[in-house]
Amino acid sequence: MVGLIRVAAPYLHFSSVPASRIKLLLTPKASASSFVLNPSKFSRQSFSSIMTQGKEISHFAEKDGEFRRQVSDFRQILTQGQVDENPKRFHLYVSYACPWAHRALMVRALKGLEDVISVDVVHYLMLNSGWEMREEEFGATGDRVNGKKLLREIYEAADPNYSKRWTVPVLWDKDHKTIVNNESSEIIRIFNSAFNSVAKKPSLDLYPESLRSQIDEVNEWVYDGINNGVYKTGFATTQKVYENHCKKLFESLDRVEEILSKKQPNGSETKYLVGNVLTEADIRLFTTVVRFDPVYTSHFKCNLKTIAGHYPHILRWTRRIYQMPGVKETVNMEHIKRHYFMSHTSINPNQIFGFSNGPDLESPKVEA
Repeated sequence: MVGLIRVAAPYLHFSSVPASRIKLLLTPKASASSFVLNPSKFSRQSFSSIMTQGKEISHFAEKDGEFRRQVSDFRQILTQGQVDENPKRFHLYVSYACPWAHRALMVRALKGLEDVISVDVVHYLMLNSGWEMREEEFGATGDRVNGKKLLREIYEAADPNYSKRWTVPVLWDKDHKTIVNNESSEIIRIFNSAFNSVAKKPSLDLYPESLRSQIDEVNEWVYDGINNGVYKTGFATTQKVYENHCKKLFESLDRVEEILSKKQPNGSETKYLVGNVLTEADIRLFTTVVRFDPVYTSHFKCNLKTIAGHYPHILRWTRRIYQMPGVKETVNMEHIKRHYFMSHTSINPNQIFGFSNGPDLESPKVEA
């Protein structure tokens, strides 16, 4: 006889359950009713570097030399109706260094939600205690909502039994004192649509219905080959694994360059990846590309080519997005460089980071 799990509201999260298997969504006002779930319908994600107290977390590859990213656990999808009950109850924990958290910061800025969704920034250095929440001169804020010292304490407040990596971004509900969502791809869609009644730019739609299938298609190969590809390359612990992922990474960058190099039917340049309008596909790629030359080429050995030296159309596209109002303020190169070069001691044990911040993105000016 199959055992049953009994789960209470108002927020529901599934430990190690793929997003495609999550069907039940609850409103913040839902009563603490019980829901019966069949555990045989859910599979556990394999991940060797589980982050628990006392365990080494600075090693990322599995025994076969491959890096496999864990599945996010907290997956509540907010609707505009839920947000409208109290829009300012939501708080975002981010790292300026992390490209996944950077996505959320960018969409928050582009939609004009800075006065609605509060933000705290973790310290750039992440060692065996995980992300620390303490102030420092380069932009870390400490935890101004819950007063915690470590991001792990936020996860433990939401789920005392949580035993995986403590990742950013985290969308926190200040009223219910729990994590709403920690999956960046879902958080940016929540920001794109659920906060429109309080956004300064509600008409900006980064996931328009008419382009969704094309956006999803681009997201899939960009994520595998580029967003996660730099990590699969950099964290590889065998030569074969490294070479396989490095080659795929640059094949994917070549594909982006080809898209951006094509002329539109009217003869104008291609400015964006899908539909020639700014979409989430651009946001998701930008946060990797902006880190590529200053960090990934050396630290992760993604060194077949550089953005500045070999991808003129990607560079122009990067400048176009960087120069949009609010985007520049989300790019903190001190955090980016210090985090990667000083936190990944298995790759860079002396914690020395380079001078270069990559190509100049402020000049020349590029029309949006």
